[in-house]
Amino acid sequence: MRIVVAPDKFKGSLTAVEAAAAIGQGLRRSCPDAEIVLLPVADGGDGTVDAAVTAGYDRRTARVQGPTGRPVDADFALRGDSAVLELAEASGLRRLPAGVPAPLTASTYGTGELLGAALASGACRIVLGAGGSASTDGGAGMACALGVRLLDARGQDLAPGGAALRELHAVDVSGLRPELASCSVVLASDVDNPLLGDRGAAAVYGPQKGATPQDVALLEAALTRYALVLHRELGIDVSSVPGAGAAGGTGAGALAFLSARISSGIDLVLDVVRFAEALQGADLVVTGEGSFDAQSLHGKAPVGVAQAAACAGVPVLALVGRLDVSAAQLQGVGIGSAHSLLDLEPDQETAIRHAGALLARLAEDAGRTFAAARSEPTSSTAVPG
Repeated sequence: MRIVVAPDKFKGSLTAVEAAAAIGQGLRRSCPDAEIVLLPVADGGDGTVDAAVTAGYDRRTARVQGPTGRPVDADFALRGDSAVLELAEASGLRRLPAGVPAPLTASTYGTGELLGAALASGACRIVLGAGGSASTDGGAGMACALGVRLLDARGQDLAPGGAALRELHAVDVSGLRPELASCSVVLASDVDNPLLGDRGAAAVYGPQKGATPQDVALLEAALTRYALVLHRELGIDVSSVPGAGAAGGTGAGALAFLSARISSGIDLVLDVVRFAEALQGADLVVTGEGSFDAQSLHGKAPVGVAQAAACAGVPVLALVGRLDVSAAQLQGVGIGSAHSLLDLEPDQETAIRHAGALLARLAEDAGRTFAAARSEPTSSTAVPG
């Protein structure tokens, strides 16, 4: 029996790597003769680099600017001429000093430096995970770190952060790193929000980064100015492109300055970790995440895993922290059944504290049920219910 274990993180308790290890531990207790393949995944946010490293990429580290300018050590993954980066590693909320938000001035400059480090390492195929951003600067800081100049009416460089884009007058791309011309850059994102409007970067994600209603209005005006100047100077209209609002508008900057393509985060990660190869000969896929709810049904990692497994005819089981969808909804996205840590420990705080041990127990029970069902001639593809 071959079981592929491909969970995302259990936010607040387990990384995807830790979740996969716990599930694997439980499965080995109840299915000691099974081949267990651990393949943690991510949807472009936290854990994307770890997933690539687990799949065989080398981990590299670069000293870059955090969202407020303080230096941080940010990891990226490299294999040959392919690199996997996370915006959150350099410019994420978790990089804010003492967790204090800076909604108007936080920058993606460090993400640009991280891209530069990947280029210097020989990468020419780059996947950039766009999740967990601390800034709403439209990817302006990233562009500046790669050689772009964003100028005000006096020809002076703009200050860092989204608010400064109100003063944008001209864009000079003559210094943009030449290696980018021969590079392929893909932005891995699980959102399709545009840059502007009610579903845009400022309105939807600004408050998550500490923006007040007044800040949101200011950032919306600044990003509107940004889109106008980009259209005028570069001939690129990023205002309403699906995904341009990802990571505080970094999608827009990636489109304008990197000629990037925006794609589903989980689909890209599954390609990076060679999930299709892992599925060959598999009898079961076990996926999961911390909270599986209605939002999970729209492109989150477990659903991407399930859909890929369905294409290969492999049944899928989900082990999650909290389950808030119906059996019919699960089956609609290709998941045969799901079980929650709360089934074992109803107190949520206790479940979070002991998530690893509980997840191992849940996997052990599920593995035992699956093995028993598989031994029945008419139930070779049954998923434990």
